[in-house]
Amino acid sequence: MSKVVKANYTAEAVAGFTHRTALEEAARCLLCHDAPCSQGCPAGTDPARFIRSIRFRNVKGAAETIRENNVLGGSCARVCPYDRLCEEACSRCGIDKPIQIGKLQRYAIEQEEIFGMKTLEAPAEKKAGKIACVGAGPASLACAAELAKAGYVVTVFEREAKAGGVLTYGIVPSRLPQEVVDHDIDQVKGLGVEFVFNKEVKAADLEDYDAVFIGTGLWKDNLPEIEGIDKKGVYAAVDYLKAARSGQAGFDAGKRVVVVGGGDVTTDCAVTAKLLGAEDVKIVYRRTIEEAPGNIEEFHYALSLGIGVTTGMAPEAILGDDAMTGVLFKGFYDKDAEMKVSADTIVFATGQKAEDMSAIADVKLDDRKGLIVAEDGKAGGKFFAAGDIVNGGKTVVEAVAEGKEAAASMIAYLEEKGVK
Repeated sequence: MSKVVKANYTAEAVAGFTHRTALEEAARCLLCHDAPCSQGCPAGTDPARFIRSIRFRNVKGAAETIRENNVLGGSCARVCPYDRLCEEACSRCGIDKPIQIGKLQRYAIEQEEIFGMKTLEAPAEKKAGKIACVGAGPASLACAAELAKAGYVVTVFEREAKAGGVLTYGIVPSRLPQEVVDHDIDQVKGLGVEFVFNKEVKAADLEDYDAVFIGTGLWKDNLPEIEGIDKKGVYAAVDYLKAARSGQAGFDAGKRVVVVGGGDVTTDCAVTAKLLGAEDVKIVYRRTIEEAPGNIEEFHYALSLGIGVTTGMAPEAILGDDAMTGVLFKGFYDKDAEMKVSADTIVFATGQKAEDMSAIADVKLDDRKGLIVAEDGKAGGKFFAAGDIVNGGKTVVEAVAEGKEAAASMIAYLEEKGVK
């Protein structure tokens, strides 16, 4: 894993490239004519092109390529599962090791910020249509940016005090610093997109808009139905991370913390607890570590902080009276196995559900109340949707890709309606 530089909860855990090391890494690129790395990026960020630019010392060109294709390039540079996407596709895999595409992307965006580069512009002449985006998470931000670049007037409604969605409220800042998220959002604002915060949108608020994008994500908890689940000290991951990142009054990260799950959100919760002062933190996952969906480097990082990992066990009951005192686990594979863990806090990083959207629009919902959309992202009438609320919760870069696709469908819809 890359050099660890973390000092506290808000300090970034991994150092980026210097100018010299970035050039050295870019020089390893084979400059493939039909680069598989670019084909491996869901958002079409085009690593082959921006790496070529870095290699020939055209850092502004690299940043422009990234931003044009992925307005959230800074955030994605830190949270993308590169090992399963562009880096896995890299041609150097068959020689030694893949190019560190994520760190090169991070370097280009850091240079963009340091030197105040202007990499995106919206047309001066605006089109007639008015478009609303409900939610300010990755999919909405990507959709809004594409629409603004096409000349449309876009307003983003967000019920929280800040934009970013999961980027702002759902990832530990040692992995994704808030200033990185804010810099990405500034690129969207720079295109002329208007933001309205602390706004719980209703259907009446959207009547005057020609098209509406819904990208509200998954923010409803999905706690298991086990004994003691209502005790004090029990959290859903989304609530735990949000309380920690927003500095919620009265929030206590816990002293003896158990995190249940096997994804990146699991390690984010465990690292959050440790960096906020928990004395003992354990991750418990029901399957094997090989089956865990989380990035293995994130598990290595958690282990480096002294966080324990136990596999093959599933929660059976929360122990204690009013407040929890521990957790009973049963074997997932070995049904006779049993484990009791002393804890005052348990965090379930086992997925979230979508909230009911009926107050916003007459849209169809599936069994988990996620939106059902057509292939073009249309949810019915003038409403379109994408991101976690549709796909059930995937990666940030996939949300960006879907937001871009929805924007293209919305533009086609508006043009068909004569709104130009």
